[in-house]
Amino acid sequence: MTAFSNRIPYMREAADVVRILFESLSDPGTISFGGGAPAKEMLPVDEVAAITKDILTKEAQGYPMLQYGNPMGFPALRQAVVEHLLVPGGLPAKYENIIISSGGMEGVSLAGHLYLDPGDVVLVESPTFVQSLETFQFFQANIVAVETDDHGFVIEALEDNIKKHHPKLIYVIPTFQNPSGRTTTLERRKAIAELASRYDVMVLEDDPYFELRYSGQALPPVKSFDKTGHVMYANSFSKIFAPGCRLGYVYAEKEIVDRMYDVKTALNSMTTVLPQVICAEFFNRGLYPGQLKRNRAVHCERRDAMMNSLSAHMPEGVTWVYPDGGLFTWAQLPGGLSSTDLLPEIMAAGVTYLPGRQFFAEGQPILDNCMRLSFGQMPPEVIDQGIQKMAKVIKSKLR
Repeated sequence: MTAFSNRIPYMREAADVVRILFESLSDPGTISFGGGAPAKEMLPVDEVAAITKDILTKEAQGYPMLQYGNPMGFPALRQAVVEHLLVPGGLPAKYENIIISSGGMEGVSLAGHLYLDPGDVVLVESPTFVQSLETFQFFQANIVAVETDDHGFVIEALEDNIKKHHPKLIYVIPTFQNPSGRTTTLERRKAIAELASRYDVMVLEDDPYFELRYSGQALPPVKSFDKTGHVMYANSFSKIFAPGCRLGYVYAEKEIVDRMYDVKTALNSMTTVLPQVICAEFFNRGLYPGQLKRNRAVHCERRDAMMNSLSAHMPEGVTWVYPDGGLFTWAQLPGGLSSTDLLPEIMAAGVTYLPGRQFFAEGQPILDNCMRLSFGQMPPEVIDQGIQKMAKVIKSKLR
């Protein structure tokens, strides 16, 4: 049989984890802390149904919705990104700086296609998002993990690695980071932008949880401190609108966005038009502020439920991150316990999570006693049931 390309085995381990992640979302008999989906109760089903009924007619936008579209994205959605998301978030974006992507991950992929050749170095946080690791592995990049602490990249370590490896790209998730739930401080955001400019290295800022803040002070994106065009800002509608619509966007210098246009025409020609039109209508009808308020309230309740359950049920020695927003916490087990080894037994008890080792790239210690726990999908009472079941298994290993 004809051999697969060299990139397939290179990305195999991360791909296996992503497969587990998505399969865990579809098992109704399992309490899943593994996926990254928002609460199903927050999906705007009635609003989307009403919008679709209004506009999917020959007299309205039926024909353009079902036709080929512009690879840059539906114009009304690009403008909605500027007016409803970026400018209110402190980014002085313009229409020509926006390209609509097929989900947030295509933004990561577009940046990779644009900048990465095999062997190029990408600096990432330690830990970082496993699906982004998979994407960079697809490009056969040399992925180097940089030390982090509770406040994001350790800036001295980041600069040392820039000097040592001369990277093409720095990848950062500064707000409620996936998987750790931590947030990069204001000063470190400024420092990342300054280092990118000083050493002429591109930064890909992945910020899909920016809007989902439940406590603490909102911080401007790294991109807001970019004075030389070295930061690309990627975001997604998956957590604030609907993940099934597969919509995201990239905000960058016009020259970069224009080249992403070229890449996109080669990959998939365009992002599907129908969900773009619906999403644009959702924003332009003024539905987003109310949706965001409800979204924050529901996920805040679930964040608090998980924090309370961990405090009530986990044995001494287990620690976890208190996230000010997003969908994840990062738990660490004591006594040399392996979250990878524990997973089959905890799954047998009806609960899933993602073992921590899968979120680490080479260059920093790979911690097998950590796990990513997502609180987005489950209501508070189910979160408590799941944490109790996990705690029972963990306690049994510490005796």
